[in-house]
Amino acid sequence: MSTNDKEKRKKRAKTLLFQRKYLCIPYALFLVLFIIFPILIIVVYAFTDENMVPSFNAVVNFFTSTNKLEVLLVSVFIAFQTTLICLIIGYPLAFFLANRNINKNVVLVVLFIAPMWINFVLRALATRDLLSMFGINGGQFPYLATLIGMVQNYLPFVILPLYTTMLKLDKSQIEAARDLGANERQVFFKSILPQTVPGIVSACLMTFMPTMSSYVISDTFSERKITLFGSFIELEFNNKLWNDGSFMAFIMLVIIGISMLATRNVDKSDGRGNLL
Repeated sequence: MSTNDKEKRKKRAKTLLFQRKYLCIPYALFLVLFIIFPILIIVVYAFTDENMVPSFNAVVNFFTSTNKLEVLLVSVFIAFQTTLICLIIGYPLAFFLANRNINKNVVLVVLFIAPMWINFVLRALATRDLLSMFGINGGQFPYLATLIGMVQNYLPFVILPLYTTMLKLDKSQIEAARDLGANERQVFFKSILPQTVPGIVSACLMTFMPTMSSYVISDTFSERKITLFGSFIELEFNNKLWNDGSFMAFIMLVIIGISMLATRNVDKSDGRGNLL
């Protein structure tokens, strides 16, 4: 190949690369307008007063309010319970769905994921009415009704990442453990469970944070007797308390950021569940 042909190919490659960069413009605009800009507005309101003067009044109001701190603790507790119950139920279900020797039909997977396709509010209302038929209503059992509603709505978000992770299990590693004399308990805890850690982390992130910020489910199932963090933020904004509501939203952003930082290296594993 001549030198001129090489130069032409390099120029053509540079031209294509430059043209592909234009494809990033719509995503960059979306990122700036609908993610970065709203976050900046929240941060500005969180650390200013009603006159847009820099202030820590919202910070003081939050940490000196026993009601707000109580709502935060209740939200964390319910989110933790919901995540734990969803994992206990969803892990064996995902293992069953991903096991080709047991489940050879993808229809079962679709049936478990199908509730995600139904409108969120309609799903919550239908579940609430169904629970009321069995005597579990927000008037008598607000906490139990809310917890059941949370588990019912977020269980598919646990099953899906676990299912996709379990499809990629290293079967040779499991067979090797059995050939070396490991019993079923040892195979699970030494081979299967470590391989599914990324799926467990993804499931927890997809369940814990949305549960904390959810207010439709708590309002619907508990008949507004249980207030979660998301409900309190909505209440602050409805009462025109922009600064206090923005700081509470900022608290949520901080919790999300810490969660992402704590789990960012989980996917970088060597296939045995050990972080590289």
